[in-house]
Amino acid sequence: MTVSDKRRFLAVTGATGAAGLLPLLAPRAYAAAPPLPAQPALLTVSGAVGKSNRGAFDPVIDQMMGKHGIQFDKAFAFDAAALAQLPAVTIKPTLEYDAKVHELRGPLLATVLAAAGVGSGTPVKLGLRAVDGYNVGLSLADATRYRMIVATHIDGRPMALGGFGPQWAVYEADTVSPFKDKPLKQRFGLCPWGLYHIDVQAG
Repeated sequence: MTVSDKRRFLAVTGATGAAGLLPLLAPRAYAAAPPLPAQPALLTVSGAVGKSNRGAFDPVIDQMMGKHGIQFDKAFAFDAAALAQLPAVTIKPTLEYDAKVHELRGPLLATVLAAAGVGSGTPVKLGLRAVDGYNVGLSLADATRYRMIVATHIDGRPMALGGFGPQWAVYEADTVSPFKDKPLKQRFGLCPWGLYHIDVQAG
């Protein structure tokens, strides 16, 4: 390209302005990202997620995660409103704490993960972490088979931190194999209440 050719190119691009370049830039520069939670995050999903609305683990801000050994480069965070927007189901298990039936309501765990970009048939392992550090490992396939939910309400009331909240990963143990025939006290070992973090790992 000669000097005159370069000047002619610059003159054309200058005349069209930045608007002439927008069609080329738009797919990357203006790709929509999921919005950040409007309220404090109650549940964070990290690891092999297809969507992200927050940055990497912050050793200053994410103190509890740090104490529990959690690390990630990206994650998807849900506040109460984001969880409430997901389709909810209701289960009625007999709880080990009083041997009575209670109504638990919230989205399926698979639905929550799908909202974070984890496909329903993806062969991933899940780490379900509670605020006290209790950590449960199971596959997404098993969580789906058990129809595990992320319960946000019990008997019509939001779950409180200090009780079962902010969330409880739980299934209807009365009707789900292999738990229904176990003694009541042995049915909920895979069900951490106080759930606040889900680690998604391939395989």
